[in-house]
Amino acid sequence: QVQLVESGGGLVQPGGSLRLSCVASGSPYSIETMRWWRQAPGKRRELVAGISKDGVISPDSLTGQFSISRNNAKNEIILQANSLKSEDTAVYMCNAVESYTWKNYWGPGTQVTVSS
Repeated sequence: QVQLVESGGGLVQPGGSLRLSCVASGSPYSIETMRWWRQAPGKRRELVAGISKDGVISPDSLTGQFSISRNNAKNEIILQANSLKSEDTAVYMCNAVESYTWKNYWGPGTQVTVSS
C-alpha cells in the first residue's frame, strides 16, 4: 500500500509562488509516474503536471508558470508554481502509479489559496 504525503500548500498573494512536495512511501516496487492534479470548487479535476521515473514530463503543453521535478531516491516530486492567480486556487492532489501493479494511489490533497 502506497502512502502519499503532500506539503507546501497555503495562502499566497497574487503574483506569488509556492513549492509543493509529494513523497510516496510503502511500495515494494518503484513508482512509475507521479502527477499533480488540482480541483477548484465546482470544477472538474485537471492535470497540472506529471513526471515519469525516467524524467518524462507531461503534459507537453506545460507552461512556465508550473515546473515539476523528481527525486527518485526519495520518491518525491516537487511542483514549483509561480505567478499565481486567483484562478489557481484549488485543492492540489498528488497521484502515483506503482510499477508492476499499475495501481493508482492518491494523497489527501493540500489547499492552495491565492488571495490578497
